[in-house]
Amino acid sequence: MKRILYSSLSGMALLLSTTCLYAQDQDLLKELGTDSVKKEYVKNAFKSSRVIHSHSMEFIGKGVLDVRILHRFGTVNHGVKDLFGLDEANMRFGFDYGLGKNLTVGIGRSNVNKELDGFVKYRPVQQSTGPGSIPFSVVLITGMSVRTQEFPEPKDVYKFQHRLAFWQEVIIGRKFSEAFSLQLNPIFLHRNLVPNATDDNNTWALGVGGRIKLTRRTAFVVDYTPVLAGRQPGTKDPLAMGFDIETGGHVFQLHFTNATGMNERAFLTTTTDDFWKGEIRFGFNLSRVFTIKKKK
Repeated sequence: MKRILYSSLSGMALLLSTTCLYAQDQDLLKELGTDSVKKEYVKNAFKSSRVIHSHSMEFIGKGVLDVRILHRFGTVNHGVKDLFGLDEANMRFGFDYGLGKNLTVGIGRSNVNKELDGFVKYRPVQQSTGPGSIPFSVVLITGMSVRTQEFPEPKDVYKFQHRLAFWQEVIIGRKFSEAFSLQLNPIFLHRNLVPNATDDNNTWALGVGGRIKLTRRTAFVVDYTPVLAGRQPGTKDPLAMGFDIETGGHVFQLHFTNATGMNERAFLTTTTDDFWKGEIRFGFNLSRVFTIKKKK
């Protein structure tokens, strides 16, 4: 009888102690709050929606208009006679608009070839932390360009579709830390018209973009897009490196590059300068955002 009573008392004590520990754990969880286990999306992998000339994995946000002015000057290796390339200027003027948190559309016009371009950018996967976290972001982009410059003679052999080029792009990127982000972006480009009959209409490339944060408002960025197949004869791989400088609603990108083109068709198939031989152009991108539709 004593053994049964002792066993019963021991079981009750164990049950009470377990209940107390469970209650204490619940109290601790309440004190920590729900934020400690909340899923958080990773932001600000790049300061801008572009690395330099390539798209980045960043988005501008719903209801936000990004007005973009891009300049590429002449090569600096000509020296003082053309003010290190500043006498020559190529320009693109564009508007990007956030239809949603993960959806952006944009249009632009470049003075080179008098070219119009547009794109749709969508993010099905965003890097996150916490429960069900995803270690990287995935972004899909489709775009096209229209060359409005007059065709050479005889003009009657050309049709409107000869002005068109199309590209599809996938960005896979990760913000590894507050100081470092890296992305890969394979690109497929199709041109309806190429300069010579022996040239390839299809071009495949693999872009690499990186960012190293230097201070709270500045970062060093690199944008490199080697062509893997379908290279336009005589062209080089576009490379750009420079600095992002954030000043309130503006983001300045000051950089050096061998590319004059400012959309995918242009910088993949018209870059003829060799960066490593000093055929480098100074350029800048200016981004100014405006909130058109405020959050409710």
